[in-house]
Amino acid sequence: MRAPSKRRIIVAGILVISLASIAWSFSQFVLRTGDFKGAPALARQKAESRGQEAESTTGPANPNASVDTSRVLDSDNDGIPDVAELRTFQDRDSFRRWFTAIAEIQFYQLSDQWNEEQRDCAGLARFAMREALRRHDRIWFQKMGPGYETVAPDVASFDLDRNAMGEKIFRTDFGSFQESDLRNGRFSEFADGRTLKNFNSVFISRDRREAQPGDLLLYYQPWVQKYPYHVMIFLGAARIAPNGAQDWVVYHTGSSPIDKGTVKKVELSVLERHPDPRWRPVASNRNFLGFYRLKILQ
Repeated sequence: MRAPSKRRIIVAGILVISLASIAWSFSQFVLRTGDFKGAPALARQKAESRGQEAESTTGPANPNASVDTSRVLDSDNDGIPDVAELRTFQDRDSFRRWFTAIAEIQFYQLSDQWNEEQRDCAGLARFAMREALRRHDRIWFQKMGPGYETVAPDVASFDLDRNAMGEKIFRTDFGSFQESDLRNGRFSEFADGRTLKNFNSVFISRDRREAQPGDLLLYYQPWVQKYPYHVMIFLGAARIAPNGAQDWVVYHTGSSPIDKGTVKKVELSVLERHPDPRWRPVASNRNFLGFYRLKILQ
């Protein structure tokens, strides 16, 4: 038999090396992707062994591991869930601007979106708060009526129309927030003056210098049996018809069976000289409880 030529030996060697290279590349692909279909038994065993090793290294979640604090529902135990609190400066500033602007414009033109049956002092705060937390798009402006304009970016972290709480954003009882609170009546769409004070805001001061736009002024008159608490909204500087004053407030006078009441806008310096001392926002007035800040801003 004639001995194979040198050229044939070289070609055969190249072919063997190529096949070995292809087989190695295929096995590496299998190990990386986990696609065992059609893989040689050895490659399959190596891949499965490698996968088991990774699983044993990672292991199941450690039950003793520390809890991720970002998932705590009420990290400050104030009764308001973290998801409803405005944690960034931008969101708090945006809310304050929308909240005060919406409240202020009611003095000039009542919006049809504000239910007539809820037009009272606490109702003004509820209405302005809800509308401040919505998306202010073209449809919103059309619904609200004339006189509205963009005053700030929308609140980014909370949308009243797309959240787990719906419009039940007012807490109605003491205690830290629990998920069951949303089902057992501890949150509501309604909040009177007492509810706003006790469960949805925190005391700041009786000194006007500590107030910020969007804070509430609370009064208490125990002889008024049905609604002893009265609410005003601190605007700071006025958006409409500004005169340089930084102490404007807006409020609804309250309604009765014979009087629907009205919205008023006045400077604190004027209220301090009110003919009836019980309405003066000064520390010496025992009926003036002070300035309160909504918990969502804390």
